[in-house]
Amino acid sequence: MSDTYKVSFTVTRDIFSALRQDPEHFVPELRMAAAVKWYELGMISQAKAAEIAGITRSEFITELARFKVTPFQYGPVEISQEVEG
Repeated sequence: MSDTYKVSFTVTRDIFSALRQDPEHFVPELRMAAAVKWYELGMISQAKAAEIAGITRSEFITELARFKVTPFQYGPVEISQEVEG
């Protein structure tokens, strides 16, 4: 059995209008944004990011394009090392 935690915080109403979100869509978008950023920073895998976002890995990879984040966690040096061998 996995331990689960509920996390909550308070935001002012103007946050919703600034982000053009209603409260119902804010939470999933917040989860997605956090998952994408943590993935982009190399802190978590695609699978873990998808879990955080509450979607499948395939859906997460599609969402990465919306955030203009590559699905590959390799930089130029790592790619060169892979190619060379």
